Amino acid sequence: MNKDQMITDVYLHENKKEFHTLVAVPQLEWSKLISYEEEKAELAEKLDRSLSKVAEADAAEELSKKIVQWVTEM
Repeated sequence: MNKDQMITDVYLHENKKEFHTLVAVPQLEWSKLISYEEEKAELAEKLDRSLSKVAEADAAEELSKKIVQWVTEM
């Protein structure tokens, strides 16, 4: 993904029975399963590392912070 493209769709699916949230970004062909028990700081780093493989570093960092915020608000 290049600098000029914006990520427009992020999907979150909370599975209360299994105690996790599925996050998907179709535009990047990326998804991640996040356990309720993950610590915020550790989760942000983990997401940033994973997203950096499919997006530019700045975009990956920004998106990982937003995902952590959304997931912890649920």
